[in-house]
Amino acid sequence: MRTLHPGDDLQKALDSAFPGQTLYLAEGEYRAKTSISVPGVTLAGAGADKTRIVWGDYANKLDDMGREYNTFRTWTMAVCADGVTMRDLAVVNDALRPEEKGQEVALTVYADGFLMERCRLSSTQDTLFLGPLPRDLIERYDGFLPDALRRDKPCAQRFSRCLIEGTVDFIFGCGAAVFDDCEIRSVYDVRGVGYAAAPAHALEQTEGFHFKNCRFTAAEGVAEGSIYLARPWRDYGLCLFENCSYGPHIAPAGFDKWNDTDRDRTARFYETPPVPGRVPWTKRI
Repeated sequence: MRTLHPGDDLQKALDSAFPGQTLYLAEGEYRAKTSISVPGVTLAGAGADKTRIVWGDYANKLDDMGREYNTFRTWTMAVCADGVTMRDLAVVNDALRPEEKGQEVALTVYADGFLMERCRLSSTQDTLFLGPLPRDLIERYDGFLPDALRRDKPCAQRFSRCLIEGTVDFIFGCGAAVFDDCEIRSVYDVRGVGYAAAPAHALEQTEGFHFKNCRFTAAEGVAEGSIYLARPWRDYGLCLFENCSYGPHIAPAGFDKWNDTDRDRTARFYETPPVPGRVPWTKRI
């Protein structure tokens, strides 16, 4: 195991790690935009309230070539190798003001076999992206994103006892992801409405976002009934909510069809046990 401290070059350490190595991040803030490209690495901290990896990119920011960053380059950390584990730390995008700056990703996962335990993911709009990208976006961004971020293969991810917080579509993508005993926290947004999940799974995908025994909570200032559990980012977005608990901030209808689309006809949103008052297109197991 190798130990790092605030001020050490985190990206250099990640690049020089060997498969299966554990990197321990001592207590403190690591201000760095980082990516993991070595398979099987474990990144462990001193606790989600003690070890923080922080950056502040946002979608409307311009790069050195004058191009907007776009959602998919705003991450604080990107996991681009299979079999990575992260424990006991926080990943934060602290750009804030998404109504002006656009999307602000904390963690991006373009990888299979990813495990995150006892961690905190914190941002506003689009906190957690779970790859792969929808296929139409892979084609649209050809030449714009690094090869590792254009992976068109199934990716399975698991989050256990984590806190994930944001405002709009803050858990989104096409991954086959299980959230087990997690807290999904909506934070205040001046726009007054929010969505926890925005799945974009293709029709042939049979595993989507599975929220199991999760608690949907709200920070101060979030209005009662102002947050939807999910809306389909693509036609066949797939979510299962199993034995979850919901605060009064969750809209009784539960789900939104995404603006003026007809995705209420195609989205695959399941909830068990059933909750009275949900939209009629919620599916039952």
